[in-house]
Amino acid sequence: MLKFMRNKIIGIEKIRPDEVLVHGILDDDIYSLEVKVRINLSDLRVISIDGKWKRWTTPECPRAEIFLKDAVGICLKEKDVYEKVRREIGKRSCRHFANLLIECFDSLLSAKEKLSEQTRLQRKEEVEIDIRDVFQECPRENFLIDLHVHTYPASSCARNSVEQQIEEAKKIGLNGICLTDHNFIWERESVERLKEKHDFLILRGTEVTTDQGDILVFGIEKRFSGIVSIKELKDEVEKSDGFMISAHPFRGFIISDFESIGLTPERAAKRDLFRYVDAIESLNGRVNDSENIFTHRVAEILHLPETGGSDAHETSEIGIYATCFEEKIEDERDLIDALKNRRYRPCIFRGRR
Repeated sequence: MLKFMRNKIIGIEKIRPDEVLVHGILDDDIYSLEVKVRINLSDLRVISIDGKWKRWTTPECPRAEIFLKDAVGICLKEKDVYEKVRREIGKRSCRHFANLLIECFDSLLSAKEKLSEQTRLQRKEEVEIDIRDVFQECPRENFLIDLHVHTYPASSCARNSVEQQIEEAKKIGLNGICLTDHNFIWERESVERLKEKHDFLILRGTEVTTDQGDILVFGIEKRFSGIVSIKELKDEVEKSDGFMISAHPFRGFIISDFESIGLTPERAAKRDLFRYVDAIESLNGRVNDSENIFTHRVAEILHLPETGGSDAHETSEIGIYATCFEEKIEDERDLIDALKNRRYRPCIFRGRR
């Protein structure tokens, strides 16, 4: 029987008031590649572009990456922008890169039509509702863990080492952190050495990229790569008696997911994703207040427990948000038991600076 699978994901993140990062991933049974494109929102011109082959068929494929620089300066307002990409990138670089770029540009252009009105509504929402009206600070006598921390080089997008992240967490008064690097699981022995060296609670987890979004997973040993079926991940987690948390499920939806602009929490709660997860991360340090509040409302409708984490990629982000546990956590089993028993809530720790 002939079998073929292809996944394509486009994400858009507003990294500055006038700049977005468009991240495209294509993954199938033969090829795996990604592009990251920075685009100026005011003139829709490409500022920079990076591409990476992860799986290919011939040595010629990775050599195509260097020609992606030809797309820098392209303006999405041009009538023939797609033809230019096919001509200059598709022929000189690679047709797979060209097609993925076109998907990225098309997603942003579609979202841009709704952006001005949605931004106005978002600002109105932020004025009317303060994040501290929804989420509380936790008393320092409670047990506080940042459940979402990245380190370099385990996560290539992070800026600080595990040693630096641990030192910062300890300095600001957290009781522990979870290492949740992308599609990476720390060796148990390495983490035990770090715990002993720093006299600080360090727990293992991973952030897995699935066809339904990013998932924080605790209690498994298997490493995943590429884009994973959420059903496949759920089966593995159940076999290991682990725990799954939907990470920042609505990050960037105001900008990038144009079909869901105007979503109500009731409609959003019907996403297939939520049938598979055990909890929802409703406080994430790398999304805006409106998106966190929206996620909280969805979790309330679903009666799913909520967690908080900084999603820290550098030391200054550690502990922005955390999860407040009712009792002391001493190891990974304690953590998973507490998560399953819902003895926790998301909280503001040091907040945004």
